[in-house]
Amino acid sequence: MKFSRVLKKVASFLLILISFILIIQFIGSSRNRRSPRDGINESMYLDINGSKQWINIYGKDKNNPVLLYLHGGPGSSTSEIDYVFTRKWADIYTLVTWDQRNCGKSYDKNQKDIKLTKEIFMEDGKVLTEFIRSYLGVDKISILGHSWGSLYGANLVLEYPDYYNLFIGCGQLVDIKENEEAFIAEASKLAKGDEETLKLIEKINPEEITRDSIEAKNKILKKYGYGVMKDKPDYFMPATILFNPNYSIKDWISYFQRDRQIYLDFFNTDEFKSFSLKGKYDYKFPYVNINGDMDYTVNYKLAQEYFNKIRAPKKDLYIMKNSSHGLMISKSQEFSDLLHKIHKKYQ
Repeated sequence: MKFSRVLKKVASFLLILISFILIIQFIGSSRNRRSPRDGINESMYLDINGSKQWINIYGKDKNNPVLLYLHGGPGSSTSEIDYVFTRKWADIYTLVTWDQRNCGKSYDKNQKDIKLTKEIFMEDGKVLTEFIRSYLGVDKISILGHSWGSLYGANLVLEYPDYYNLFIGCGQLVDIKENEEAFIAEASKLAKGDEETLKLIEKINPEEITRDSIEAKNKILKKYGYGVMKDKPDYFMPATILFNPNYSIKDWISYFQRDRQIYLDFFNTDEFKSFSLKGKYDYKFPYVNINGDMDYTVNYKLAQEYFNKIRAPKKDLYIMKNSSHGLMISKSQEFSDLLHKIHKKYQ
């Protein structure tokens, strides 16, 4: 009987605790779903080339220029947290955040057998851009891409220059094979003969990216202080997740059930390699790079070499000190301050 009473008390306590968390979550997420007085806050699903894809549009002034944010990966959406750091730019931009096909809130297990190609991605980007221009009533938009998003975004603006007026690449990826070769060279210098690291390096093959090679690379980066998230976020992550205005319980369940193999397979295709920016240097409008000086996930030295070859009306390179690949998250305020500086110069 005593044990039964204890169980009832524990169950009651847990019920009260869960109810309290749900109430707090509802209040916090509801506040984040509000639209700014003179702005916009809208989420929607679009049918893009036969795939249901999610976007959010947020800004404090509808008259501000429009910025499309392209997440990394490929396949690594950031919709579970990105509203916190992208909204720091909302006073100068109307922001469009997008979960690319079959990841994040756009994940659909029924799409897993569709082969990913450059043509599909380019058409997705074109269709979305045309929708944004029409829906928000603007002629041109800007793109900010991180990591894979910088590679994807650069290809979009090169292919459809009439749609865009500014490109900002962050953690700029130029060519995946050269990037992995550069990492092996840097890691070998860091290892200085350390057998444990050298064995991890052996798992990395520039011609074939696997779960094991990604894990080995991340272990090396973390070991020597260059990890993607070497610095903690400059905001409180649990609250960010709890008060996410865009995720329901159903979304979180889907988030943990998603299958990433489709994107791992894409990594090793000629289709992915065809996004390489080697030999593609002519931009019709300003080109900007923001890279961390400790970024070896996507080698910042290769990004600098590419930047030096760029031909554009204007171009700028910014190097954030003591920053690795996760600079937008770990140093979101510093990144935001820099973005405001760029906006002031180019708008």
